[in-house]
Amino acid sequence: MLDLNCFKAYDIRGRVPDELNEEVAYRIGRAYTEFLKPERVIIGRDNRLSSKSLAEALARGLTDGGSDVFDVGICGTEQVYFATFHERMDGGIMVTASHNPLDYNGMKLVREDSKPISGDTGLIEIKRLVELNDFPASTSIGKVTPLYISDKYIEHLLGYVDRVALRSLKVVVNAGNGCAGPVLDLFEKHLPFTFIKVHHSPDGSFPNGIPNPLLPGNRSATIAAIKEHNADVGIAWDGDFDRCFLFDAQGRFIEGYYIVGLLAAAFLQKHPRAKIIHDPRLTWNTIDLVQSQGGTAVMSKTGHAFIKERMRAEDAVYGGEMSAHHYFRDFAYCDSGMIPWLLVLEMICTSGKPLSELLDERMRLYPASGEINRTVNDPRSVVRVVTEHFNAEARAMDYTDGVSLDCGNWRFNLRSSNTEPVLRLNVESRGDHALMELKTVEILAIMDRAETANV
Repeated sequence: MLDLNCFKAYDIRGRVPDELNEEVAYRIGRAYTEFLKPERVIIGRDNRLSSKSLAEALARGLTDGGSDVFDVGICGTEQVYFATFHERMDGGIMVTASHNPLDYNGMKLVREDSKPISGDTGLIEIKRLVELNDFPASTSIGKVTPLYISDKYIEHLLGYVDRVALRSLKVVVNAGNGCAGPVLDLFEKHLPFTFIKVHHSPDGSFPNGIPNPLLPGNRSATIAAIKEHNADVGIAWDGDFDRCFLFDAQGRFIEGYYIVGLLAAAFLQKHPRAKIIHDPRLTWNTIDLVQSQGGTAVMSKTGHAFIKERMRAEDAVYGGEMSAHHYFRDFAYCDSGMIPWLLVLEMICTSGKPLSELLDERMRLYPASGEINRTVNDPRSVVRVVTEHFNAEARAMDYTDGVSLDCGNWRFNLRSSNTEPVLRLNVESRGDHALMELKTVEILAIMDRAETANV
C-alpha cells in the first residue's frame, strides 16, 4: 500500500520518492479527473529536479482520465492560478515544494476560478480515490498542449499600478534560483527600475540554499547587494514566488505584518469603505490602519483556503497574512508574490518616501516579535498552561485560530501547526517595544516549563 502522508490540510507535499513519486502523481491525476470531471486542466511546475517527471506522470493521469491538459511549463504557483481563471479552465495543478527541503516536492490543486481544493473541499476525497486506485476505464483520452500565458500574465499584473507615476529606482531582486527570475526579466522592458539580480537563474539544485527568505540565514546575499549597490529597496522570493519579502535601503528585513497594513491602506485609498481580510496572529496595526482609512477589517483563520473563502464571502478587495501571503480580489482572490512589490514600489514613487519612512512609525506604534516556533510534545497542554497563566490579565480572548489574548497594551497569539508538533507564538504591544520583548521572553519561559513538566 502506498504511503500517502504527502496529503496535508491544504495541499500535497512530501519526500521524493518515498512519499511522492510518479506512481502517486499519476494516481492523483486520475483521482482529480474522477472527482472534478474537468474537461480542461492547467498544469505547471517549479524548477526542482523532480518536478518535470512528476508533472509528466500527473499529465498522463489527467489525460487517461479524459481531461485535456494545458501545460504552462516552469512557472510560479500564481501563474497556474492566473491561467486557470483567465483562460476559463476547469481546474489547475501546480507541482511545487516551494521552500521545503531539496528532497521534497508537492502539488497545489484548484478548481474553476482558481478556487482552492483543500481538505474541506475535496482533497480528502482525492486521497481516498488515490488509495483505492480503482479508476473506471476512460471513454476518451485527453491530449497535452503547451500554453504560453506570460504576456497576458504580465499585462494583468501591470494593471495594478499606474506606470506613469513610476520613477527610476534601484532594486535588488533575489529569486533564490527559483522561478521568479524569468518573470522579472519580462517586467524589465515595462518598468523604469534597475534590477540588481541575485541568485537569478533557475537552478533546481539550489546551489545557494533553499529559497526561503523567512530564514535569517538566507537574507545575507540580499542585504549585501543592497548595501553594495546603494539600492532603494530589496525583494526576495521563495521557490514558487507565491510570497515576496521586502528589505529597506538599509538592508533591514521588513516583517510581512507591516506590509499587510501598508497594502491595506493603499487599497482603501483606491477602494473606499472596502473590506480587508487579515489573520489573527498579529492584528493591531492592520486594524488601526483599516479603520483610519474608513474600511472594515475582518479576521479569518490562518491559511490560504480559509482566507480565500472568507474573501469571497465578504467580497474583500485585499487579504493579507503576516507570513507574506497577499490575496487580491482581482486575482480571483488568490495570493501573488508579484503584485505586492509592484504596489509597494508604486507607493515609494508616488509618496517620495523611502520604504523605511513609510513603515517606521507603524513599527514604533505596534512593535511585534515576529513568529517564534517551538517544538513541543503536547501542544494542547502547553497552550492550556500559557492561557491559564494570563487568563486573569486578559481583557479579551479569541479562538479563531489557536488562542489570542488581549491584555490591554499587549497581546499574543499561540497556535499549533497543522502539520507538525510545533507551536507558533506572536506577540505585539501598543508602542512599548520593551514590554513586547519582556512578554515574549515570559511566555517562552512558561512554554519551556510546561514542556519539561510533560516530558
